[in-house]
Amino acid sequence: MEQRSLFEDNAYAPLATRLRPDTLDGYFGQKQLLGEGKVLRRIIESDNIPSMIFWGPPGSGKTTLARIIAQQTHAQFIDFSAVTSGIKEIRGVMEKAENNRFLGQKTILFVDEIHRFNKAQQDAFLPFVEKGSIILIGATTENPSFEINSALLSRCRVFVLKLLSTEDITELLRRAVKFLNEGPGTGAGLSGAQSVEIEDRYLSMIAAFANGDARIALNTLEMVVTNAETGEDGKAVITDEIIGQSISRKFLLYDRMGEEHYNIISALHKSMRNSDAQASVYWLARMLEGGEDPLYVARRVVRFASEDIGMADSRALEIAVAAYQACHFIGMPECSVHLTHAVVYCALAPKSNALYTAYTAAAKDALETLAEPVPLQICNAPTKLMKELGYHKGYQYAHDTEEKITNMVCLPDALLGRVYYAPTDSGKEAKVKEWMAKIEEIRGKL
Repeated sequence: MEQRSLFEDNAYAPLATRLRPDTLDGYFGQKQLLGEGKVLRRIIESDNIPSMIFWGPPGSGKTTLARIIAQQTHAQFIDFSAVTSGIKEIRGVMEKAENNRFLGQKTILFVDEIHRFNKAQQDAFLPFVEKGSIILIGATTENPSFEINSALLSRCRVFVLKLLSTEDITELLRRAVKFLNEGPGTGAGLSGAQSVEIEDRYLSMIAAFANGDARIALNTLEMVVTNAETGEDGKAVITDEIIGQSISRKFLLYDRMGEEHYNIISALHKSMRNSDAQASVYWLARMLEGGEDPLYVARRVVRFASEDIGMADSRALEIAVAAYQACHFIGMPECSVHLTHAVVYCALAPKSNALYTAYTAAAKDALETLAEPVPLQICNAPTKLMKELGYHKGYQYAHDTEEKITNMVCLPDALLGRVYYAPTDSGKEAKVKEWMAKIEEIRGKL
């Protein structure tokens, strides 16, 4: 728990912290919320702050926005971390906020990473939010619908922050370079140089590398400047080599346990279903390069092969299973090409969901007819009593017929005539459809 002070010493803080704006005019991005006349800007400028949740990816400006509110509000502002605080700390803050309310003072409580609080901890806020003891501002990278208690969420406005554009981040980096050159005791402090001069193309490369995250962009710029050599003119010399070393690997927004995990696997599944091989390979790469377990992806592709392709091309299942085995044998990064093989094959294969719909319909009937007996003619009769009771009576052995087909009834009486699997005209399933029609024709003549 931290109460903000106006006299904090940021001289040794990271560049991202020192450059954090304290007014809306210095804030980059989120124009859909903070542009002139937009609702969130009006709320902040009027100091009429409601309880609200800022939901957005890392580096999109959630904490910075809370700091700006802290600077502009007349309420007491308390900074609270869900990572380091528990029920005891929550109660202490609530008691202080309750005292402030009796004195006629508002208390704004900012909870960073609010999704890390469990249900009991979130419930502790609820009565104080309801009676106005605190105005709660939560920041989260996770979908509030899943991570915030519904009772608490219903009392908060949710504002969605987006990834910053490359243009916004490039402009932010320009401001950072100006700050390093003109700020008090800053420019020379990072590299020993008297000033920093960096080409726009380098700033654009850093901005693209940051992938919408302002914090990554500023940290990368700080790394570049810190490792630069000083030229004869006293300026920091930025080279291709330094840039290359600093942005050797892009940070991907991918949380293996969070919402983005499910969004991206959904994107892969739907791209394959839409026969879009290019998008399918891209989403596959997003998962694998983000650190996803290749066996998880392989299992999903195996499921897809039967759910969305099925009898239209039964080879898809064979290839998907083979890809899973390859992933199990050799792992990443080598197995990425095997997964690509399976994903592209599935994307380009003819599609049919007839097996999926067949099982779904059969499962519904199975649950509703659990007490329906098995027809006696297809029951075994291993004992004399069972034979006397008619078990196995009337059974027709298909191999005794020329066509290997009989007209024996195999469904329970209550389900006679049910059709679960209805093949389509897609791919090889068209031949399956013809063969099933031929079977029914033969049965009709017996």
